[in-house]
Amino acid sequence: MTSSQPATPAVIRVALGRERVENPRFIAMRSHYGFDSFFCIPGIEGAHEKGGVEGEVGRFRRRWLTPVPEFATLADLNGFMAACEDRDDHRVISARPVTVGAAAAAETPELLALPADVFEAGPTVSVKANHKAEVCVRQCYYSVPVTYAGRRVSVRIGAALIEVFADGKRIAAHVRAVHKYAHVLELDHYLEVLTRKPGAMAGATALVAARASGAFTTTHQRFWDKARHQLGDGAGTRALIGVLLLARTLPAGPVAAAMEAAIAAAEYDPDRLAIAARANAAFPPAALALPEGLADRVIHLPERKAPSLAGYDRLLATAGAR
Repeated sequence: MTSSQPATPAVIRVALGRERVENPRFIAMRSHYGFDSFFCIPGIEGAHEKGGVEGEVGRFRRRWLTPVPEFATLADLNGFMAACEDRDDHRVISARPVTVGAAAAAETPELLALPADVFEAGPTVSVKANHKAEVCVRQCYYSVPVTYAGRRVSVRIGAALIEVFADGKRIAAHVRAVHKYAHVLELDHYLEVLTRKPGAMAGATALVAARASGAFTTTHQRFWDKARHQLGDGAGTRALIGVLLLARTLPAGPVAAAMEAAIAAAEYDPDRLAIAARANAAFPPAALALPEGLADRVIHLPERKAPSLAGYDRLLATAGAR
């Protein structure tokens, strides 16, 4: 702990001296990874016990975080911090013969190996989705499929990810918002409602979010514009929604290629586009992985020639000659 105040994810209450009432999740985490906790004495008496840690934090802040950088997402911030740590590996501490990275590499073999299983540090809470198919988590709102509106779901709160579970499966996952009262929406969660109410598509907040994230591309917009011009607003929007639904089962590349072909042919039937997208997404069958010890017991038959109707054709020609 580098702060005089307890961090509630680790410590619930500060007792006398070094005693702490630890958070049960923190106890479970350190038990999982096999390390013990050591706490400093509060106040001035224990200030000298963490001076090296606080000094290193200050050095890193002055070198890499001054002036304070700005990032759009938490993932961007984490990537920047990781890059800074990599560059710090080439730093040489005064009077040391090797770099920081070389010293760390020498100590690595002495460290305990990580467990095979990943510990889920984030808490899981039960939340009721509102009528807009959103769950409120830590003063931010995240969308779920509309079929779960008004239902209670389980939400796992991670440092970077919010995951929603119901009926024994994960139904939604969002990058965690960093601002209060933010609405993190996924257009796919509302497609069933928009099929019945296509007029709401143009002004949907989820559509704005999809455009901002890049999920709704310029190809989608061109297809939508052309489809509405040819089929009308309602039918054209339903055709677009049919295309968006394909993203649940097909990769984005084949669907985009099928949309481009549909625009070129002025053919906006989502069923025909789905057939073309599935043809574009055809993959060769994966080789069957056999259990160890069975590979040498497989009987490989000689390759058979493709069937031919040449004999039947000769029979028909002979019968016709008679």
